Amino acid sequence: MPLNLVEEIKICEVGPRDGLQNEKRILTTEEKLVLIEGVVQAGFSVIEVGSFMSPKAVPQMANTDEVFQNLKRKEGVEYRALVANLKGVERAAACGCKKVKLNVSASKAHNLANLNRTPAETVEGFYGCMDAARSVGIEVSGSISMAFGSPWDREIPLSDVKEIVDAYLAVGVTEISLSDASGQAYPTQVYQICTDMAKTYPQVAWWLHFHNTRGLGIANIMAGMQAGFTRYDSACAGVGGCPFVPGAAGNVATEDVVHMCDEIGIKTGVDLDQAMKVSRQLIQLLNHGTDSYLLRAGKSSDLISELPTGQLRNQTLK
Repeated sequence: MPLNLVEEIKICEVGPRDGLQNEKRILTTEEKLVLIEGVVQAGFSVIEVGSFMSPKAVPQMANTDEVFQNLKRKEGVEYRALVANLKGVERAAACGCKKVKLNVSASKAHNLANLNRTPAETVEGFYGCMDAARSVGIEVSGSISMAFGSPWDREIPLSDVKEIVDAYLAVGVTEISLSDASGQAYPTQVYQICTDMAKTYPQVAWWLHFHNTRGLGIANIMAGMQAGFTRYDSACAGVGGCPFVPGAAGNVATEDVVHMCDEIGIKTGVDLDQAMKVSRQLIQLLNHGTDSYLLRAGKSSDLISELPTGQLRNQTLK
């Protein structure tokens, strides 16, 4: 049966934020700027530069303000950041960030334990962030982490996720990301949820964010494309991972996603060789390997070579 896939997708490179926020080595502002410039040269039109969280809580992102202040911005490229509250919006405005993303967990148990609020109530509290952002011309998107399951709830009822979508829409957010931060999503689930969400909320611009914790990141992206979704997050070299999830691995690797799309004829606008160059530079900076298949095995096209000669003709295979 032929796959009914989309013709083109957009990829948001989240390596500079989600990929680096758990790393022991904290990259300097200059190192991050070089990384981001390499990503731009690869052809990405959306880049998650960093986050405006408490420097004490996330020291890896403490220099996000400096990074934004020193960006060599390219026209047509969206440079975005994650914020948690009004203070984050104020920091974004001060350093010239024009797009921020709010986040809430789909796990009621998780949210109640940490904030004593349901996820929907947390989103209702974003009104102040929205007003402040609008007043200075900052666009706002929203993210729902643990949308496909969590360590505390297994699968999340779709009705719970829809409550959060409704709350986002109520505060004026119409661009929403469904995130598999726990790495529990699987293809049939992804297809069913995405199909339902697209039908129920045609006004929403959807993003999908998959971690490759159990090796299903690429398969889940295929399921999302089968459902008609065209926007995806990925991280160069597959860096990242949620620190609160047992056995967490990194995001799905950007180069693996682009390679897959190149092989099956789906346009991404990304130069795979340049993307791999950036990923190699990043793992050198971090001084450790990752789960990227492309960095380990190379492109399929690299395997095409001349047939070896001079072998023993009657050699028996054992």
